[in-house]
Amino acid sequence: MKIARLFAQAALLMICLPLQASESTAPPKVLKYAFQIAETGFDPAQTSDTYSQTITSHIFEALYAYDYLAEPAKLRPLTAAALPEVSVDFKTWTVKLKPGIFFTDDPAFKGKPRELVAADYVYTFKRFADPATKSPTWNAIEEMGLLGLGELREQALKSKKPFDYEREIEGLRALDRYTLQFKLKHSRPRFVFGLAQSGRSGVVAREVVEAYGADITAHPVGTGPFVLKDWRRSSRIVLEKNPAYRERYYEAEPAADDAEGQALLARFKGRRIPMIDRVEIAIIEESQPRWLSFVGGEHDFLDRVPPEFVNVALPKGKVAPNLAKKGIQLFRVMGAESAFTFFNLEDKTLGGYSADKVALRRAISLAIDIQREINGVRRGQAVPAQSMIVPHTSGFDTSYKSTNSDFDVPRALALLDLYGYVDKDGDGWRDMPDGSPLVIEVATQPDALSRQYDELWKRNFNNVQIRSNFFHGKWPEQLKQARAGKLMLWTLADTATSPDGIDQMLRFYSPAIGARNYARFRSAEFDAIYDQLQVLPDGPEREALFLQAKRIQAAIVPEKTNVHRIVNDMAQPWLIGYRRPLFRYEFWHFVDVDESLRTPR
Repeated sequence: MKIARLFAQAALLMICLPLQASESTAPPKVLKYAFQIAETGFDPAQTSDTYSQTITSHIFEALYAYDYLAEPAKLRPLTAAALPEVSVDFKTWTVKLKPGIFFTDDPAFKGKPRELVAADYVYTFKRFADPATKSPTWNAIEEMGLLGLGELREQALKSKKPFDYEREIEGLRALDRYTLQFKLKHSRPRFVFGLAQSGRSGVVAREVVEAYGADITAHPVGTGPFVLKDWRRSSRIVLEKNPAYRERYYEAEPAADDAEGQALLARFKGRRIPMIDRVEIAIIEESQPRWLSFVGGEHDFLDRVPPEFVNVALPKGKVAPNLAKKGIQLFRVMGAESAFTFFNLEDKTLGGYSADKVALRRAISLAIDIQREINGVRRGQAVPAQSMIVPHTSGFDTSYKSTNSDFDVPRALALLDLYGYVDKDGDGWRDMPDGSPLVIEVATQPDALSRQYDELWKRNFNNVQIRSNFFHGKWPEQLKQARAGKLMLWTLADTATSPDGIDQMLRFYSPAIGARNYARFRSAEFDAIYDQLQVLPDGPEREALFLQAKRIQAAIVPEKTNVHRIVNDMAQPWLIGYRRPLFRYEFWHFVDVDESLRTPR
C-alpha cells in the first residue's frame, strides 16, 4: 500500500508541475492608457497637478485612504492601524501605525530592509515647510495649523540656514516607533481629510531624499503597491507591481442599494491587491490619437472621452452601437471639479480692487458665453457653475444662483462704457480709461482642443470690442508662469481632494498666493471666512459662511468659474472593477484585467 501511495503521489506531482509552471509563466496583466497632459515629476512635496499625483498616489501612501466603493465618501486606515484618537476640542490627533510596513528596496537603504515608522511622517510633513523644497502645496499643509511648523519655516527663511529637521516641534511628534501625534493651533474637525491624500502626503524616507537631492523627483521610493520602472519625460511612464508589497486585500463598503458596487465587492472581496502587474502610460496631448488608441484596442482605458468625440462615442448619452457591440464600458459621473478662468489681480490691466477694475472683470465674465462652450466644445458634458464650490462637497447648493453664470453682452457693454473703457482713437477697439490700448493676453496651449477654446475666447472678446492676444505654451510651463503671477488670464481645472468645500476656496486665500491662488487675490474678509470655516463643525452656521464666500467671489470676480464637468470614462470589456475616483487619484490596485475577454489586435 505504501508503494502504491508513493506512485500516486508522484503521479499527482507530475500533473501539478506543468500547471504551476504555466501559472508562473502567465503573461503579466497590463493596464495601458494615456494622459492628456504631461507630468511634472514624482516627488509628492513638489507636485500639485493631477497627472503627477496620479503617479505618486500609487507609489506613496498616506495614513488614510478613501473607501473604493463607499458613497458618500468614507475613510479607511491605510498605513494607520485605525482611525485617529481625537481630543474633544479637535486640536490633538493621535495615530497608531501598522507595524511591518516596508519601503521599496533602494540603494539609499544600503541593502537593509527599511520599515516605515512614525518619524517618517514627521519628516514627510516637515519637508513641505522646508523653503528648499519649494513645495507648491505648502499652503495646504500650513492651513492644517501644526504647532511650531510655520515658525520652523520662518526661522529657516530669516536665518538663510538649512532647515532644522532635528528640531522637535509640539505639533508634529513621533511619540514612539509607531505612534504619531499632531497638535494644532486651532480646532480642526476635518483635519483627518488632510491625512488621506497619498498623492500629496504619502510618506517618504529621509535617506532617499538626501541620497538623490535635486533629482528626487525622478526617484520616487514609497511603501505603495507600485514602483516606477521607466520614465521618459512627457512621453512614457511605466510602473510595475511592487514585488515586496505587504499582504493587502480587497475591502470596500458599498451602499446597500449600490448594485454595481455590491457586485464588484462580491467578485473581488478577499483578493490580494494589486491585481494587475504593470501600468503603461503614454502622454498624448492631441485628442484624436488618444481616442484612436483606445478604440483600436491599443489602450485598455480612456480617462475622459475627448469632447470632440463625445457625439461619436456617446450619442444621446449612451455608448454608440458599434462600441457597445465590442463590449466597451461607460463610466459617467458629475465630477467633483470645475473648469475656471482666473484673472491676475496684480496685473496692471486686469488687476486691482477699484470700481473700474472690478467692472472690467465683471464685463469680461458677462461676455463669456458658457452655454456656447458647453454645447459646442464640451458637447454638452458640463453644467454652468455658480461659484468655486464643486458638487459632492460641503458648501455646494444646487439652489444657489449667482451672476457668475450669467451671459449678458448688453450689460457687459454698459459696464465698459460706464467706467470709461471706450474707443478713444476710433480704431474700433476699446481703450483703457487713460487712453492706452486695452489688450487681454490669454494663456493657452498648442493643441487642437485648446484652439477651439481660443476661437470662443476670440468671439467673446470681439463681441465687446476688446482686443485679445494668445500666449501659447506647454501646460507644465504655463503652470509655472501662473504660480509666478506672470499670466494675465488662463483657464484650467481643479478637482476636489476631500468632501470639504473649503478645498476649492484655497484658490482665493491670500496665504496660497504663489501656489493655488493663481488670481493672487487678497481679501481680509475672505481670509477671515476661510479661517472660520476651518474651525466650525459642519452645520448651518458653516453653510452660511460658504454663502458669504461665494458672494465675495461674485462681487469682486477674481475668477470666472466656468463649469462643473460631467466626466465620461470608457474601458475595454477586459478591464474589470473600475469606478471613477472621487477625492483621490488611486485606482489601479482595485482593477483587474480578464485576458480571456481581450480581443487580439
